[in-house]
Amino acid sequence: MTPDIIYGVTGIAVFAIGLVGALCAQDRLRRVLALKLASVGAGFVLVVAAWRAPPAAPDPVPHALVITGIVVMVSATAVALALIRRLQSLEAEDAE
Repeated sequence: MTPDIIYGVTGIAVFAIGLVGALCAQDRLRRVLALKLASVGAGFVLVVAAWRAPPAAPDPVPHALVITGIVVMVSATAVALALIRRLQSLEAEDAE
């Protein structure tokens, strides 16, 4: 097996673990973390797809997409965590 196949399969496995976690988790925080793991796996697959043998230049478009995806992932995670915190405070107010 070549390294690119191993890395590609690893990225797909990380994405699948994150997707299953997002679909099966009951806790909101675990669901957000699982979605974050799935996005890391998708980015890993894109980087592996852009890899070329050393004499050839790599394709810069997937790398740019991964960098953009990282920025979006961090922003979406921050918003999701703020929403979870707000929901928990609203649930605590309703319980009183």
